Amino acid sequence: MVTATASRRVAGRPDSTSMTNLFTPGPTANSVKDANGKVRAVPAGWVLLPPGDAALTRRVKAAGEHWVVQEKKGRKVFSRGVWAPATTIDRIRAELEAERSTESFAKRKVADAKRREKAQEIYVEDFTGAVVSFLAFHPNHAELARRLAKVVSDHATPVGSGTVARTKRIPVEQRAEAAVIAWMRHQTTAYDSMTIPRVKGKRREVRRMLAQRSKELLARYRRGEVNGEQCPLIRAIEKERKP
Repeated sequence: MVTATASRRVAGRPDSTSMTNLFTPGPTANSVKDANGKVRAVPAGWVLLPPGDAALTRRVKAAGEHWVVQEKKGRKVFSRGVWAPATTIDRIRAELEAERSTESFAKRKVADAKRREKAQEIYVEDFTGAVVSFLAFHPNHAELARRLAKVVSDHATPVGSGTVARTKRIPVEQRAEAAVIAWMRHQTTAYDSMTIPRVKGKRREVRRMLAQRSKELLARYRRGEVNGEQCPLIRAIEKERKP
């Protein structure tokens, strides 16, 4: 017996009842791989909408059938676009272009930009404060703490930087600690020039070792100890100040 669901299936079209719409790139330009590694040909009449226009992508995905293509490299997942019917993409693109040509849209864009700018200013201020709190330097080193907090914040908070400061998965206090340790790893140690054996877990081991050294250095400033101008932390901060 042919079920109603089966009767609605069209040859060459995706079956949303038996598969996810999330894929990885296939071996050819017009193919993808599903979660099981099976290669699937892209349905006729579909085109790939590249990433870059979030509003267009969002509307195309909401409009109906589509295939999302992602590729994992290391720990990061990158969007490779969305396959969908060309007629759907063309229609929605035309609708968006019409909307974006209006005066009301232009005003809304300006207002949105100002709102994002204000939110960024507030976040940078909050994050910098969280860094100062994490450092908790002795009063004798209060100025150094403020300078360090600023250089770490300047590096970690820009939108799109991809640093731990931009994640929302952990509290801002943990982001501040992770950002300080990451900055010190690159600026106060020889990590970037190290030759680390390509052995599983070795890089993580080195990072833990350097993180412990950084924490010990910070602890000395918390106790009020004077480390002198040759301290790698002071040298790194002074280097950041040079044009």
